[in-house]
Amino acid sequence: MRADAQKNYSHLLAVAHDVVAEHGVDASMRDIARRASVGLATLLRHFPTREALFDALLCTNLDELTRKAGELETSNSPDEALVSWFREWIAFAQSYRGVVALMAAAHTNPDSALYASCAAVHSASARLLLRAQAEGTARADMNGDDMFGLMAALGWLVDLPSFAPRADHLVHLITSAILTNWPSNDVKKKGVKKAVR
Repeated sequence: MRADAQKNYSHLLAVAHDVVAEHGVDASMRDIARRASVGLATLLRHFPTREALFDALLCTNLDELTRKAGELETSNSPDEALVSWFREWIAFAQSYRGVVALMAAAHTNPDSALYASCAAVHSASARLLLRAQAEGTARADMNGDDMFGLMAALGWLVDLPSFAPRADHLVHLITSAILTNWPSNDVKKKGVKKAVR
């Protein structure tokens, strides 16, 4: 892709990110084009359908989330990395209303444009869990599928307005149940930075 085309593509994704954050997955292509100060035809040249735009946007952000998991694997203790991973996931899920349903559908559909990025998030979750299990700080009766399921359930729950204010507390409850040496009243004392935005 030429440099100017890449710049336009990146600009459209950045604007789409903001519009989707405000309006969820039902955001209008016209609103995105208007906000990006381009015509609808220009937006459609880059992204022929709304699904193509959302797939590109979500893949970009899921790939960034996976990259953060890699950083957590090397920069945090296994238990702190797991707590931070849940918080990163919730921040992502809350920034795109409706994203968890899209991911749940894509997770088992190899033909989906989101499939590879969803699989990477699943793998990153499993690695973080295995690392904590290897150190003896996470329950041994869980696997990567369980971890991804808990993340999806929590992401779906905090997408509901009545539960969104309790996101931090719900993360605290779930991670306390997963981590064997992480007493429920010590999560804040351990100095794990609150990341839910």
